[in-house]
Amino acid sequence: MRRVDKEYVREITSRAEDYSQWYVDVATKAQLMDYAPIKGCMVFRPYGYGIWERIQGALDPRFKATGHQNAYFPLFIPESFLQREAEHFEGFVPEVAWVTRGGGEDLAERLAIRPTSEAMICHMYSRWIQSWRDLPMLLNQWCNVVRWEKATRPFLRTTEFLWQEGHTCHASEEEAEEEALRMLGVYADCLQEDLALAVIPGLKTEAEKFAGALRTYTVEALMSDGKALQAGTSHNLGQFFARVFDILYLDRDGQQKHVWQTSWGVSTRLIGALIMVHGDDRGLVLPPRVAPLQAVIVPIAPQRQREEILAAARELRDTLSGSYRVQLDDREEHSPGWKFNEWEMRGVPVRIELGPRDLAAGRVILVRRDNGEREEASNRGLPGRLGEVLDAVQDSLYRRAWAFTEKSTRVVRDMAAFQATLEQDRGLIVAGWCGDAGCEARIKGDTAATIRCLPLDGVVTPVSSALGEAKGLPCVHCGGRSGRPVVFARSY
Repeated sequence: MRRVDKEYVREITSRAEDYSQWYVDVATKAQLMDYAPIKGCMVFRPYGYGIWERIQGALDPRFKATGHQNAYFPLFIPESFLQREAEHFEGFVPEVAWVTRGGGEDLAERLAIRPTSEAMICHMYSRWIQSWRDLPMLLNQWCNVVRWEKATRPFLRTTEFLWQEGHTCHASEEEAEEEALRMLGVYADCLQEDLALAVIPGLKTEAEKFAGALRTYTVEALMSDGKALQAGTSHNLGQFFARVFDILYLDRDGQQKHVWQTSWGVSTRLIGALIMVHGDDRGLVLPPRVAPLQAVIVPIAPQRQREEILAAARELRDTLSGSYRVQLDDREEHSPGWKFNEWEMRGVPVRIELGPRDLAAGRVILVRRDNGEREEASNRGLPGRLGEVLDAVQDSLYRRAWAFTEKSTRVVRDMAAFQATLEQDRGLIVAGWCGDAGCEARIKGDTAATIRCLPLDGVVTPVSSALGEAKGLPCVHCGGRSGRPVVFARSY
């Protein structure tokens, strides 16, 4: 057998040593992405794109089950469209990339490469919507956007990234509000059930909401370094864009009225969340439901039994591949130990080992990536047992994320404790807030922590206990009476 692996896969930087480098090491060495020869851009390698495909596969049926259809709108947006929505557009101006020449000629009007699609979609809605019979209009698109970021990090913030953006129109504010909350619930459900993230749904403050929105809702998740990540947002846009773009409909009463709108989206930053929530010092740890590979078969085959063991391994692969995403690693140039290390680093949920003794006994060894537990499983019962183990891994990762978030949430009563907690413990802080934007701004300026959300009432989350403990506390900044407890954190 030809061997080229003189050493195992190199270890990645530990999280304790350098968290940022650990993150980059995992993203690159697990073959999720590579850097493109364009500043701020990256290439999705097949394994990384496979995760995004699984996320799409989890969300898209949920969108369609709630009545939404997919569409696609142009990448280019005329400058005049963006200027019509000045309040909204102002926040994007520093990040917009412009096309000024095409086919060797100067364009009569600059074209923006979409930073978001409200302008283009609203223009089309103004043409398509005429009557109350056209409502609700429920569309979504899967696409790319470009924002000229100064500081970038793979998946979390790049010049070009992939996302989905839903845009809907309704006959009333109540219907739009119901839609915004429904889609927030769709996100929370998917992120918890499929990505095994423990999320906190809530309302953004006026200072943190989407420009032009009536209300912005968010799902927040805590990363393993104690920073929060906005994992998805849903906006009740009110009638702001409808008035700007003249999206009118003839109601049943014969009156022309502006529609009420929503928009909502998640992006490939969810892959960054998966890395930071579930990963460890050995690399990536993937929840089975979004893992491109759910199991890898590694034969342990001495030369004299190699063909016999490989034949059995191929039979196992063929048996399992109808129900699971399985790969057989039969590369000759690497030892079994090297393969164990590589597949652990790449986060495959279950490793299936097959050696001479296992072959003789009609069994395999199953090894879980999340906790390293090993067990014997008979070949005959393997399809069923593998499913049970994958379910156990999925559940374990979710419970671990929940427990970490709950443990990393602290109630504070004054700014001294607030500052100390941020520096020493990090994590989420639950504290009273009087509702004054000035207090919010001063806390952000002094600590770099923001109000992540006002958690929704009646939703059980990892911060529910802390919210109960903080009920009635005065504002952490000014000492005035608190309207309600809120969640603070430093964030990505």
